[in-house]
Amino acid sequence: MSSSRQGNQEPSNPFVTDVEPVCPANLLSLAKKNKPSRIAIVRAGSPLPMQAAFEAFRENILIPVFVGERALIEQQADILNWDISGFEIVEAKGEEESASRGAMLGRDGKVAGIMKGHLHTNVFMKALVSSKTGIRTGKRLFHLFHISEPETGKVLLLGDAAVNVAPDMQCRRDMLVEIDRLGRAIGIKRPAIAILSATETPIAALPSSVEARELAVWAKQNIATSDVSGPLAFDLIISNKAARIKGMDDDPVAGKADAIVVPDIVSGNALFKALVYLSGGCAGGIVLGGKVPILLTSRADPPAARLASCALASIINNFPS
Repeated sequence: MSSSRQGNQEPSNPFVTDVEPVCPANLLSLAKKNKPSRIAIVRAGSPLPMQAAFEAFRENILIPVFVGERALIEQQADILNWDISGFEIVEAKGEEESASRGAMLGRDGKVAGIMKGHLHTNVFMKALVSSKTGIRTGKRLFHLFHISEPETGKVLLLGDAAVNVAPDMQCRRDMLVEIDRLGRAIGIKRPAIAILSATETPIAALPSSVEARELAVWAKQNIATSDVSGPLAFDLIISNKAARIKGMDDDPVAGKADAIVVPDIVSGNALFKALVYLSGGCAGGIVLGGKVPILLTSRADPPAARLASCALASIINNFPS
């Protein structure tokens, strides 16, 4: 009897790429123009966060401040043959204490960013939004991805795919402002920002389409350095051909978007993972809206994505508001 499976080998999915993500060289180059940022690595005593910190330090874009159990941190550094005796270690035990100590470093201005290490996201974020330990400024926190295509280096910014379940209008207005700033910080002269829905025409039965049009009108009145268009369906966002066929080739964003604002976390999360798993995109991500950027890495993130996140924090910290 024949079978498509050989032994215990996992069957391949033809839609999933085998391309390994690579941190964009231009992103690293931009980050290296700045002085290395002091970044708190919360619960650093684990292989993935320590490897990320090591690579970012080696690229001269990060000075680590390790938070967590000293013995575990030093053990992981020894595995990498990395002498960390010259760096600060903030002793903390367990997830909650480590998260609180890391958050307070950002609150007090002692670090320029906070990276999630080996702890649960809900514990990490709870400390960061706490009125006692957190880094809130009165704005809503939101997440932005910088996703780069491996062959051409084409960049797509995406928000919010990781923090806000259903961002309200004010959150998305703040997001548009920061996407404009981040786009220009990474070298896009005039970012083209698309607001996602399932149609290019506002329809009362589809609230995201009506909100997209309201956001686009607001952006035209308040953001002079970007082109913003919405509502746009995904084909119109990424395909010149679709824009031409549908008579929207004169739209400054359709078919040539540099960034997408999504209406909810489900569409954002699906888009982000499709771009990573189907095209091999490298997705660096940061959370903005607080006193310092948050590097909200996932356990599944490859080293390239973690390095890209460090580079993004350096770039946005050194670009004027």
